[in-house]
Parts: sequence; C-alpha cells; structure tokens
Amino acid sequence: MEGFDNQQVFFSSSFPTESEHGESNTANINLLAVKNKFKNFIRQFHTENFNYKYRDTLKRNYNLCQYCLDVNIEDVGSFDETLADKLYKQPTEHLQIFEEAATDVADELTAPRPEGEEKVQDIQITFSSDANATNLRALKSEVVSRLVKIPGIILSASGIKAKATKISIQCRSCSNVIPNLSVKPGLEGYVMPRKCATEQAGRPKCSIDPYFIMPDKCKLVDFQILKLQELSDGLPQGEIPKHMLLYCDRYLCDQVIPGNRVFILGVYSIKKVARPSRREGNERAITGVRAAYMRVVGIQLDSEGIGAPGLGTVTSEDEDLFRRMAAMPDIYHRIATSIAPSIYGSEDIKKAVACLLFGGSRKRLPDGLTRRGDINVLLLGDPGTAKSQLLKFAAQVAPIAVYTSGKGSSAAGLTASVIRDPASRNFIMEGGAMVLADGGVVCIDEFDKMREDDRVAIHEAMEQQTISIAKAGITTTLNSRCSVFAAANSTFGRWDDAKGDKNIDFMPTILSRFDMIFIVKDEHDQARDTTVAKHVINIHMNAGQITAEPKEGELSMEFLKKYINYCRTRCGPRLNTEAGELLKRRYVLMRSEANRHEKAADQKNSIPITVRQLEAVVRMSESLAKMQLLPFATVSHVEESLRLFQVSTLAAAVSGSLSCAEGFTTEADQDMLNQVEKQLKRRFAIGTQVSQHTIIDDFVQQGYSERALLRVMQAMIRRGQIQYRMQRRMLYRIK
Repeated sequence: MEGFDNQQVFFSSSFPTESEHGESNTANINLLAVKNKFKNFIRQFHTENFNYKYRDTLKRNYNLCQYCLDVNIEDVGSFDETLADKLYKQPTEHLQIFEEAATDVADELTAPRPEGEEKVQDIQITFSSDANATNLRALKSEVVSRLVKIPGIILSASGIKAKATKISIQCRSCSNVIPNLSVKPGLEGYVMPRKCATEQAGRPKCSIDPYFIMPDKCKLVDFQILKLQELSDGLPQGEIPKHMLLYCDRYLCDQVIPGNRVFILGVYSIKKVARPSRREGNERAITGVRAAYMRVVGIQLDSEGIGAPGLGTVTSEDEDLFRRMAAMPDIYHRIATSIAPSIYGSEDIKKAVACLLFGGSRKRLPDGLTRRGDINVLLLGDPGTAKSQLLKFAAQVAPIAVYTSGKGSSAAGLTASVIRDPASRNFIMEGGAMVLADGGVVCIDEFDKMREDDRVAIHEAMEQQTISIAKAGITTTLNSRCSVFAAANSTFGRWDDAKGDKNIDFMPTILSRFDMIFIVKDEHDQARDTTVAKHVINIHMNAGQITAEPKEGELSMEFLKKYINYCRTRCGPRLNTEAGELLKRRYVLMRSEANRHEKAADQKNSIPITVRQLEAVVRMSESLAKMQLLPFATVSHVEESLRLFQVSTLAAAVSGSLSCAEGFTTEADQDMLNQVEKQLKRRFAIGTQVSQHTIIDDFVQQGYSERALLRVMQAMIRRGQIQYRMQRRMLYRIK
C-alpha cells in the first residue's frame, strides 16, 4: 500500500490535543455554571409568603435520615426556564448535576454534623409535574433520552435487588486494580475490558478477560422493576394494551403495588435486546436492536382517576356547577334517567345502577376491620332484556371500570396470578380484573357461564374486598375495593315460572353477597310491546341524526362521569339518628317476619334477612345522600333504599323465583300447605306416582278450592316435596 513504505513513524495518542483541552475546559465551565444555578434554586426559591420550601424540606428530610428531595419541574421553570428545558431535553446529564448540587447544599445546611457523620450522604432528586400526560402509544424514537410523563396501571412489581453504581476491578494475573468505575444508570451495565492495560518488562502478558469485580469495593443501590400497562379507557377497539418496563431505584422502590393507577415521570430509555444462544447456553445481544423502558424519576398516584378520558382537574367553575346540581330536588331522577337513555323502561334497575356507580362510604373500625362501601348488583333473567347493554354503559360511565365476560375469565384472571419473571426467574404476582378495577366497577357479563370454582374465588373479593394469595412462596394480600355488576341468564335459557328454583344455578353463598338481585323477565304485554317497538325503531331510524346534545333533563355521559368521580372523592355520608332508628325498626320487623315464615315452612331461605342485607340498605342510603353531596343520609333516603330492596331481592324471593322463597307467603297459605303435605304422605306411599286429576278430585271433596290446590302443588314442587313428569297426563311422584 502506498504511504506505508515511507520511512515515517505512525502513532496514536490517548491524550487530548490543545483544541480538545479547550473544549473540555469549556464543558467543565458550563457544567459548573449549571450546578451553581441548581444550588441557587434550592437556596432561593420561595413561595408568596417567603417560604423557602426546597431549602427547608431538604434540611428536614436530611435530619430525618431521608436523603431525597421531591422537586416540581414547574417551580424550576418559574425560577429559570432554561434549567427546566435542559431537564426535559437532557435529563440524564442534568439530573446527576442536580443531585450533586443538592448534596452540596445539604452539606451546608446540616454542618456541623455529629462525630462519625463527617461525610455527607448523597441526595436523590425525584420530580413531579402538573403537565398533561402523554399516551404510552405516542412514545416514539424521537423522545428517546427525554423526560416524559405517562399514565398507566401497575400490573406487577419485582422484589428489591441491588445494582452497582461504582465498581472496582482487579486483574487476576498482575493484581492491577482499577477503582471507582462508573456504571451507567438504568438497566445498562458496565462492559469489562478484554485485556489488561498494565505492561511490565520481563513479565508475560496477561490472559484474555483477566478482570473480575471486587464486591467489597462496590457502591450499591436498591432497585426494583415494575410492569406498567396503559389504561384501558382510551384503548382503541380491538387493540391489545401496551406494556412498559419501569426501572425504579433508591427511594422510589416499594412506592406502589399492583393495581395502583399512577403517573410516571421518567427518562424514556433503551436497552440491548438479548436472544438465547443454543450453542453456549447464554444470551447474546442482537446488534443494533434496542428495547424501550422507562427510568423512573417520579411517581404520582392517580387517586382521583384523572388519567381516565373525560376526567381532569376539577376547576372552581366545575365545583360550583356540581354544587348547584346537587342542590336540585330532582337530581336523583335526572341521574337515573341519564343511565342508558336508549334503553326503554327498567326505571328501578337504572336507579340501582346509579346507586352502584356512586357507592356508599367505606368505614375503618377502631379494631382494624373495614366495612365495604361498594354496592354489588346482579341482573338475572331472560335474554334480550338489555342486561349486557346496561353493563356496557356502566363500564363507560364509571371513572374506573373493567369489563369482562364470565366464559372468558378464570379465577386467576379475575383475582391475581403468580408468574415467573423471565429475567430473574423468580416468582412475581400480577393483578387480575378485580385488582385493576380497585376503586371502581368490574362488570362481569355471562356470570352464569363461569365455572363454579372461578365463582368461589371471588367470594372474598366481593365481601372483604381483598384478595389473599399463598402460592409459590408468595403470601400477600391485594386490595379489590370495587363494585361487582353482573348479568346472568337462567338455567334453561329463558325463565320458567313452573320450575322455580331450578332456574338459578347459583349457590346461596354468592347470592347473599349481592346487595340487589333483579329478576328481569321478558313478559308479553301488547301495549308495552308496542311502546318498546316504537322506541327501538325510532332509535334505528334516527341513528345517523343523533347529536351529542342530550335530551331535556338528561345529563351527558362526560358530565355524569365527572360528577360521579367528584362525589366519590369528596363526599362520605353517614346515617343520621332518625334514619338509623327507622332502619333498626324495619330490620327487626323483617327478621321477625322471616323467622315466623321459616318456622311455618320448617325450612330456611336461600337469601335470609341477615346483617349483610341490613348493611346493603345502609350502603344504598349513603349512595343516595352522596348524589346530593349531603353529609348525612336522612329518613327519605332510607325509605327509598328500602323500596329498592323490596322491588329487587325481596320481590324475587316472594315471587318464588329463588329457592325456598315460599317462606314469604301468608300464614294461611302455609297452614294449608302443611295440611296437604301430611295427608299426601298418609294416603300415598313414598315413591308412588299419582295423577294430578286424582289428587285434585280427592281434596275438592274435602272442601279445598281447586285454584288454591294448584298453588299449593306448585309450592310443593319448588320445595322438592313432590316431583312431576309429563306423559299423557300429569303424574306426581311423592317424595
């Protein structure tokens, strides 16, 4: 090759040239100036009353051995707009400078320190921001290494592990030590040198890969890996929710648990993508391909559901409007009318859904136990009665909601699952639908299609509102403070009054956990059918002309969503003295009636009147008071709650729709049923088959009414005292 034949010396210098010296000095001067600005911000920033909040907070935290400082980026922007811009565009470099500046200021504020604490502790800076969050799907390659804010929900959290920030390495051959090597923050590591840099005359060269890490001379920090899922409220139809790995270190560890809705402020970072190597059994990095993750610098809990679409910060104008709405005398009727306005009728069911959306008040007792404030509702009955549409509307209007189907849901999908972390191979826990809906509503359609084992798994979640896990060495408890809104069909597809309790395939243990159970029947009535047909046809004909403006008296979905969120977060009513006395008297009366009927029937009801039903009425009364933003539930609220309970659960029991519900019949009917039962057992042997005509003729001759006898026979069929089968004539089999 030309040029290499000439008698010249070619060399490469690792020392900087004069121009490089000048650039290095300029960079150091700029960094020093930025550091001084950060120091001045901590020392001098104050509010209107000359409250130096960051200086005082830093000193207080340091004296409490909490070596961290939370900074609002908007405060940095008001002090120096250039500093805030640098934090957004170059957060990795400037965050380190900010922490060094905070450490220097803490050294000034806490001097002199006690003996043995001469060295100041490093300060961690965490950020918070009031800016609007960016959707997880909007994060592209252009924002890599920038500071971004995203909303989401925490799915899982790993255990606390250690990461080195400074390491010292030593050569195995020559024992050469290289101290205080910096390790990149986040999920990146340090690449060990392949060759030893020390060359000594008369000694053989060191082997390849001679260095090893000296564990006792490393500086370590705690870190934790979180898994974030985007909110399902703004998820496009048919799309799978996106996930993001979060890297938290030091004081940001153990700040959240699965199920928390959060705003994450962090540096959008990338890491190498590794693939398994079959030949060597280890992992190799794929050249040029990087995977995104978030290096967290701030966590804000979304306790008010601000991250959901249609919700935002409540302004003073919104608050005044909500107060005026709550003061209207017909607000309860307006809210119920605004629940699924395209569905005709079902006024009581819509009022029950309104109570479910607002909820009662959660109480924490002095002994540490809690009483749930969420209301559970079950719709049971014929297909084509708009049960699923009501569930869909509730899922859309609730501030926090998860919609699922019973057939496609398992016990782990509803509660929580234990999976193996692919990176550490340790077991971690992921929350299910009821954990993700914490603080909201979980809507379960096709509730009857669930397996019995899966329904049993949500017993604890519905009443105690916790999910206890003891699997793979993980023993913990998750919160599931949500309302359950379920819809189910009868056993035979359509409701059959002749088959009584056989229409329901639910255990009393799950039925008793629902505050209100509505039997929805598709009854044939010409006048009602005409009105429903006219309503449905009108909706289909004017579908393209429907505007966003609601009808007179109705509230828009966006306004209703914000109003529900405001009432749930700002109001927690209790029963007043008069309402408590009224409810106590009515409860004792209901209990005595139920006891009397149970003794007469010699059998217990599947939904007895117990303390659970009493608490259900209390929760409904509190939800009615919450709609009006009242501090106490009054007598009128209790009366309306008792009416709703009467038309739902008690009406289902009285109609004979639930097993053993004939205990609610009158005393005369019960005496007649007992007499007929005794005579049947005395006259006919157990197991014999007798025609209906023979039995009715026999008892009519004794003076019984034929119509009353038919009612008694139907009650005995429901109670299982006799069975029937249809051939050419109806035969009864005495049991």
